[in-house]
Amino acid sequence: MKYENYISLFQYNRLKTRSVRVGKIEMGGNNPIRIQSMTSTNTLNTEDTILQSLRIIKAGGELVRITTQGEREAENLENIKKGIRKEGFDTAIAADIHFNPKAAFVAAGLVEKVRINPGNFVDKRASFKKVEFTDEEYHNELIRIEEKVVPLIKICEQNKTALRIGVNHGSLSDRIMSRYGDTPKGMVESAMEFLRICVRENFLDVVVSLKSSNTRVMVHSNRLMIAKMIDEDMNFPLHLGVTEAGEGEDGRIKSSVGIGALLADGIGDTIRVSLTEPPEDEIPVAKKLVEYFKERDTHKKINGLNSIPVNFYEYSKRKTHSVLNVGGDFVPVVIGNAASINELKPEFVYLGNDIAISTPNGYSNYIIDEEVWEQQIFHYENVFPLYSSFNNFYLSDHQSPTLNFLTINAADLHDENLLKIKNHKNLILILVTTNQNGFADQRAAFLSLVNAKVDIPVIIKRSYKENELENLQIKSASDLGGLFLDGFGDGIWIDNNGKIDEQDLINISFGILQASRVRTSKTEYISCPGCGRTLFDLQKTTKEIREKTSHLKNLKIGIMGCIVNGPGEMADADYGYVGAGPGKITLYKNKEVVKKNIQEEKAVEELIKLIKENGDWIDK
Repeated sequence: MKYENYISLFQYNRLKTRSVRVGKIEMGGNNPIRIQSMTSTNTLNTEDTILQSLRIIKAGGELVRITTQGEREAENLENIKKGIRKEGFDTAIAADIHFNPKAAFVAAGLVEKVRINPGNFVDKRASFKKVEFTDEEYHNELIRIEEKVVPLIKICEQNKTALRIGVNHGSLSDRIMSRYGDTPKGMVESAMEFLRICVRENFLDVVVSLKSSNTRVMVHSNRLMIAKMIDEDMNFPLHLGVTEAGEGEDGRIKSSVGIGALLADGIGDTIRVSLTEPPEDEIPVAKKLVEYFKERDTHKKINGLNSIPVNFYEYSKRKTHSVLNVGGDFVPVVIGNAASINELKPEFVYLGNDIAISTPNGYSNYIIDEEVWEQQIFHYENVFPLYSSFNNFYLSDHQSPTLNFLTINAADLHDENLLKIKNHKNLILILVTTNQNGFADQRAAFLSLVNAKVDIPVIIKRSYKENELENLQIKSASDLGGLFLDGFGDGIWIDNNGKIDEQDLINISFGILQASRVRTSKTEYISCPGCGRTLFDLQKTTKEIREKTSHLKNLKIGIMGCIVNGPGEMADADYGYVGAGPGKITLYKNKEVVKKNIQEEKAVEELIKLIKENGDWIDK
């Protein structure tokens, strides 16, 4: 099941899936990548849900998903749909179902699509306890699932309603986790159990999704899902998303890292960017992300490799030796074009042609161009040269005995050059690209280095011409995140010729490393976008928690509107703040409940108290 047998690593192509009709639109096949969002209103509040749906639609949403907790909510979808149609929109409506097959049966007769979660459609809510099954008992569980799913399929067939098999990493069942682990393999098998039933029933109007707040798990799961489906002669469209991505810059970067890594390989037929913001704010971000990958198939040819020495289904960092604080077991470094003015400081500052005429202040290391380096008589111990080509590096008589940087691209990595640099112990490569498909071009360069057993550290550099901060966040995270997810890169360097502050470039760099799960530099908030199940003001609460805890380092705090994905998505969070009922909050330490049913107005202070009790608090 090698990934490269299913996906072209060196030529951008959209993966060909089957086309599935959802109301007036089709997903998959040769259709555009569809954009959608989800309401956060109470589904029983017809007017509010209609108004929010209209805001999503007017922003460009091609499908609106609505929380459907029970049969009453399912029945009210008819009124919501009528209200949307009355305003002149025929946008498809999807019902979002958890725990309640009866609600799905009702909704399937009223809307264009129903999403069910294999982790809780028949199985009980996970308790994260090991459950032992004999093979016969496990088979009987699958029969029990089929008995519940087939009636839903029949209703969908009768009403021409599409079905989404939507797996969430945060709500895998105890049954799946006990057999396959809390892993991408477990997520894939959770989906496949339901897809096999659909295929046996010859019901093919199905979309599948595998989501996680962990970008690494999300990307590996979807890649593995593609391989598994193709091996079993399936080609269902994929819906992509990173759950609980958060808000602001963090949410945009995290979503772009996960979704972008898959779109770059042609995977994905519909997406949702999940932000802890009003749902209509998700649509412009999703549109920019999709737009960035259009027409990429016309890129300049990338020379492929016959040997692919990487397993794209699990994380393994490329082994490199260390030079100063770069490579080896060090976390990836950041190179900036200016010194930082806040706590996130780059390890290296690029000075270009500026001559370091006085000893730099020691707060950072500095990089200067080769021309300036060659002119200087005296070199400071924390200033290092950047050579623009292999020839200039080889011909120099003034190489630094400590550290030299060399700019390269994939085409430079032919056998002769690889042999020459192989044993250099004071060299760091700066990998650049001008290819329209820069992600694949730089990936090819890394594969060449691995094949040649060259263990020199590599900084990944990308250059842009952006004037809008959001555009740069989305593009750079899409381009660079996937490489770090695959274990490539010992550092990051974002260059931009536009009206964006250098400090923002540094912040984006650290954000990409954190979203790619290779370096933690600030508090991470795993916050969901909210839905009709949310029983407190999620956006206001997230802002308050962030204001009071953002100075803490290396902590993960989950802020979840309800229990559906709460404990699961917070699996690696240090603390969790989860809605438990109207005005009630439950606090978690890791997966364990610590305090139940706290009054909402006291819950944030109780969270801070809990952090202090566990020794993780520091004063500002």
